[in-house]
Amino acid sequence: QVQLVQSGGGLVQAGGSVRLSCAASGIIISNEDIDWYRQAPGLQRELVAGISSRGNSYYKDSVKGRFTNSRDDAKNTVYLEMNDLKPEDTAVYHCTRKTPWGTYDVWGQGTQVTVSS
Repeated sequence: QVQLVQSGGGLVQAGGSVRLSCAASGIIISNEDIDWYRQAPGLQRELVAGISSRGNSYYKDSVKGRFTNSRDDAKNTVYLEMNDLKPEDTAVYHCTRKTPWGTYDVWGQGTQVTVSS
């Protein structure tokens, strides 16, 4: 059974940092494209960042220079390091596996990040 289990997040002051983890089981994460989405109350879910199986990263413009993807193949885990956090980064964050057809078939359980001003 394929699972993505998230950890990290929480309450942080503006300007602070948080690291989210997305640990995979049932798959070899280095073979997968993993994206990070977030959803704030009353807003649509949006793609924030992602890391391809080749290790290439991409970011939403508003988080470029502040968020960083990384991957630990030995731990079968992907990370999203979030620095210089802003109140508008407050949301529930999900990691998800992207299929070769561009859809998403496995989602992490989500983790809340709340940034206080």
